[in-house]
Amino acid sequence: MNEHPPVLVSRRLAPGVAERLTAHHAATVHDSDLPMARAELLAAVRGRRALITTLDDRVDAELLDAAGPGLEIVANHAVGYHNVDLAACAERGIPVTNTPGVLTAATADMAWALLLAATRRLGEGERLLRSGEAWAWAPNFLLGLELTGTPLGILGMGRIGQAVARRARGFDMPVRYHNRHPLPPERADGAEWLPLDDLLATSTVLVVTCPLSDATRHLLDARRLALLPPGAVVVSMTAGVVDEEALAAALESGALFAAAVDNFEHEPAVPSALLAQDRAVLAPHLGSATVRTRQAMGDLAVDNVLAALSGKAPLTPVGR
Repeated sequence: MNEHPPVLVSRRLAPGVAERLTAHHAATVHDSDLPMARAELLAAVRGRRALITTLDDRVDAELLDAAGPGLEIVANHAVGYHNVDLAACAERGIPVTNTPGVLTAATADMAWALLLAATRRLGEGERLLRSGEAWAWAPNFLLGLELTGTPLGILGMGRIGQAVARRARGFDMPVRYHNRHPLPPERADGAEWLPLDDLLATSTVLVVTCPLSDATRHLLDARRLALLPPGAVVVSMTAGVVDEEALAAALESGALFAAAVDNFEHEPAVPSALLAQDRAVLAPHLGSATVRTRQAMGDLAVDNVLAALSGKAPLTPVGR
């Protein structure tokens, strides 16, 4: 008899989500907000039929072999899946799922929160007040950039990018975007497709929402960041697409007015060069961090597991 319950959940989920799973299947839940250590994860996966993982869990051949031939699904609790070796899963016939759609609105809202904070220098203002230093209103005090009518560039016009674009209507901002291929007009909703370098050259404000892949890692390096107009603002919602050291250097030189980052390449580490920049608004990966959204992400991951373990097709497969 297999001594392990059939499902392993690698991280504490939103309230009530794990209970939906354990109502149907025995499960082990790593009841912590911190990821499992690698050795602990490799030991815990043995004999499992299903895994619910997060972006901090590297799902590769080593992990899949440790789980054994009975593994039927990897349900990633994220819209991204760069932590999963899709080829290794496909070789073993293991479906991989993610949680798309349910976090679109919350992440787009967060992108706008960061954009407003960066352009209006809210971080600098709050730090000044909390420091206790003397200050006084003046005509030139902490002047920011006005968004109304300013061109908005979006790198990655998927669900989140399109939601960011819809929110730009309230600011009367012309929207341009870059994907590998232009969207059908009904999905572009009036936004103009441009080649990447042309998009950068015309984007006073740039929001990065494209997924991380081998093709997009450090896509915005020092050369491409230099293509942005002088005094531009960059908001990064995807770890690894923007070269963080190059971003810090562009802020240090004054080439960029400001930048905001919500998701870092080597979390929880943040480059010291970015931390030193007063015009950098830095958030600890809060894009989907609302009660409703995290509940929905957990529910979708559980729904995928329940479907797979009952012999049905997963709801949101990736890599097929």
